[in-house]
Amino acid sequence: MYLDSNLQHFPEVKRETIRLRLEQTAALRVLITLKVPRLRKVDALRHTIWLAIGCAVTSPLFALPHADRIIVHKKAHTMELMHAGQVIKTYKIALGRNPVGPKQREGDFRTPEGLYFIDSRNAKSQCHRSLHISYPNAADRERARKLGVSPGGDISIHGILNGYGYLGAAHRRWDWTYGCIAVTNEEIDEIRNLVENGTPIEIRP
Repeated sequence: MYLDSNLQHFPEVKRETIRLRLEQTAALRVLITLKVPRLRKVDALRHTIWLAIGCAVTSPLFALPHADRIIVHKKAHTMELMHAGQVIKTYKIALGRNPVGPKQREGDFRTPEGLYFIDSRNAKSQCHRSLHISYPNAADRERARKLGVSPGGDISIHGILNGYGYLGAAHRRWDWTYGCIAVTNEEIDEIRNLVENGTPIEIRP
């Protein structure tokens, strides 16, 4: 508990590195203390290294490459993380309360359609965590200008509204956002580790 508390002062990736090193050290001490028959310190270290490698390759964070593209299929309510033209992960999603058609103006509760990119992230979002989408693009602004309205903004991929995380996958039973793309809290934690700022996102009808 004491170590976990102190680790909060480090960035998330740094905390994972520190925890892994602590686990390696602890495993080595256990092996040496138990005095496994004919197991020298070098052998113990070798076993510890292989144990650490095994944990790393089976962890979702290390098993998947970073996404180089995101594709959202609104009609199917799915979001795909892509790498080198291949789908590496698919998520079921909830959309804006008025999910059919592209977003046209502020307050229409529609999820945008078009080409954008992830331009920032928020670790203290009102919906757990979020990745901000670069809506509106030039086409969105021009369409809104012709309509004489504001195109709106603040569109993101996010988790569940704070205080309601217990809903889990049940949140997908209805489209409930103001135009954003919602996943579970566990899923947005995974997504933010696989998606870097600048990653293109295509939102299809």
